[in-house]
Amino acid sequence: MAGQNADAAAALTVEPPSTERVPVRGTLITVAFKRSARARRISLRVDPAQGVVITLPMRGSRRAGLALLRAHEDWVSERLDALPQAFALKPGAILPVNGLPHEIVHLPAGRGGAWVEDGKIFVTGEPEFLARRVADCLKRLARQRLSAMAAATAQRAALRPKTVRIKDTRSRWGSCAPDGTLAFCWRLICAPDFVQDYVVAHEVAHLRHMNHGKQFWQLTDELTPHRPLATAWLSSEGVSLLRIG
Repeated sequence: MAGQNADAAAALTVEPPSTERVPVRGTLITVAFKRSARARRISLRVDPAQGVVITLPMRGSRRAGLALLRAHEDWVSERLDALPQAFALKPGAILPVNGLPHEIVHLPAGRGGAWVEDGKIFVTGEPEFLARRVADCLKRLARQRLSAMAAATAQRAALRPKTVRIKDTRSRWGSCAPDGTLAFCWRLICAPDFVQDYVVAHEVAHLRHMNHGKQFWQLTDELTPHRPLATAWLSSEGVSLLRIG
């Protein structure tokens, strides 16, 4: 949620990620290679959505990246095993909305797309469209709710975001661009109210302080009382939400 210019950071990646299937401890895994102008050395991480990601500097070789993977196979295997299973959007699945469980109910002969009502997510149409329609429904709810929360929170601080966008990110819950644009991951609509409140306050505070200095945290705490509880929840439960969809 750092208040950095995500677009500028993305612009420094000059080569789109490529993937390769690699055996690790007897199991074939997908490894994504990403070349970045910012990287000064080869790095390795396990991402909840992408799996294993190897970042290469401009002159780094894939062979060197794989050598780093081989040297840390036990660590990679353990981290992959610890990841929660991907959450499939399908009939009967229980999905949290604002932190409360909702069952996905398929109405093949119905009309109206997808909507939330009485603790359920109703989805109409053919089965092959169900996952997309559920995701679209959640994105719509996220846009409505988080935009309203951001406007109300910013008003209390005498601030005004340029706009609020909902994105399909898996590495951050929110961001604030230098031009005042706030962006939030749509999966945040699945988190409890107090988590949403904290993430919104965090990004709104960046409208005044584009850093994580003392004044930034003071303003964040003025805008929300939930920072300790929310950060603890995101640390323990956030990865599960990133596996949705």
